[in-house]
Amino acid sequence: MNTAQPLDPEPTPLALLLLGRDSDPKSERGVECPGDLPAPSDPGLVERARAAKEKLGDKVFVLGHHYQRDEVIEFADVTGDSFKLAREAAARPDAEYIVFCGVHFMAESADILTSDRQQVVLPDLAAGCSMADMATAEQVAECWDVLTEAGVADVTVPVSYMNSSADIKAFTGRHGGTICTSSNAKRALEWAFGQDASGDRDRDRDHARAKVLFLPDQHLGRNTAVRDMGMSLDDCVVYNPHKPNGGLTPEQLRDARMILWRGHCSVHGRFSLESVEDVRARIPGVNVLVHPECKHEVVAAADQVGSTEHIIQALDAAPAGSKWAIGTELNLVRRLANRYADQDKEIVFLDRTVCFCSTMNRIDLPHLVWALESLAEGRVVNRIEVDAETEKFAKLALERMLALP
Repeated sequence: MNTAQPLDPEPTPLALLLLGRDSDPKSERGVECPGDLPAPSDPGLVERARAAKEKLGDKVFVLGHHYQRDEVIEFADVTGDSFKLAREAAARPDAEYIVFCGVHFMAESADILTSDRQQVVLPDLAAGCSMADMATAEQVAECWDVLTEAGVADVTVPVSYMNSSADIKAFTGRHGGTICTSSNAKRALEWAFGQDASGDRDRDRDHARAKVLFLPDQHLGRNTAVRDMGMSLDDCVVYNPHKPNGGLTPEQLRDARMILWRGHCSVHGRFSLESVEDVRARIPGVNVLVHPECKHEVVAAADQVGSTEHIIQALDAAPAGSKWAIGTELNLVRRLANRYADQDKEIVFLDRTVCFCSTMNRIDLPHLVWALESLAEGRVVNRIEVDAETEKFAKLALERMLALP
């Protein structure tokens, strides 16, 4: 007699997430997108986007991150990195709708910095960020408990990269820390080493060394500390949230100056020292320019290191005939190569293999058209809202960054 029970046909919550049929407000692994999307092959998409944007007029302000597809950038009112775009949104108080063509944490930052009457829309809720997902609020709270037990929490200041969730920014604000970008990370660390967790300066720290908990990108934290501030690699330890006590002993935590969260960018993390050596062999005289989210050995081997805005400015100022290998997202590299082709500037991608940001590329023309047409019909879709308590402390951390000298 067969007594086997039938399989449960109900999908689990995780399965629903993976299938894109449900949402988790504390995650960026994203989720349902109600409504029918225009087919990507629809030849009328460009005209439909123009018509919807024209109908909305000044009520809508479209932001486009540098890593977006060209078909999306075409409709952006302003382009830039994540923090520049969030500030641009805040500077447009008359715009009722902010359509953020980027990823989830960027839209959260825009919601934090804009007024309550403005509504921030992310065309595809599944456009998350793998780096931001590598640090959850629960994991970071547990890390702080580990630091407390080791006797170092009171001399540790959190510094969180802009590429983090609103929850992590709020944690940073609650514990006297600041946010940083890839261009002001050194200033943020200099400020942090002059603080303690309560914000006081010049506190007696005889019982422990002053230290920073850097979230969530270990590479930016390490590169800034070692390359820009003269620390040694021995001053840095990596906290792994998937190991007991982060995989560190109390002695290691007490001796460290930089406690680096074990996170990274899936795009910039793929570049290797071999990539640098290979491009130098293939293109004699090439200038290697990489983002500071790259691994330390890649940064050390590069000719120049800088933020996305720095990369754009460096290529703009580069002489005709110069050769460049760029270590950042492919959409931007390809756009810059096309922009400067008539100036005889040779611009290539650092790695031989294609490296788009897969989540950033989820914002495509069909999703943008759907979002704009929905707004034009009076329906707000995919609104990003940060709760008041989280917003309060996240904004505090952002304001500390804005006050940096």
